[in-house]
Amino acid sequence: MSRSLKKGPAIDERLLAKVAKLKVGDKTAVKTWSRWAVITPAMVGFTFGVHNGKQHVPVSVVENMVGHRLGEFSQTRKFVRHAGNSAK
Repeated sequence: MSRSLKKGPAIDERLLAKVAKLKVGDKTAVKTWSRWAVITPAMVGFTFGVHNGKQHVPVSVVENMVGHRLGEFSQTRKFVRHAGNSAK
């Protein structure tokens, strides 16, 4: 979903404050429930534990993810195979 250019990107300020406290190359995961937060260039290289409704899924942020939302990389639904023909 796009957001108005007038409003700017939806960024969680508390999440950015947690990232600012971390050192570069730190492997600890930052737990977050804000799936709506847009990934910024300051978040590249860190690992986030994004909540999917049941647990925190580790998401390692790389350069190509900038501009996407954190929730896109933590699936909330589990695919169960269709019944179909079972191999006997």
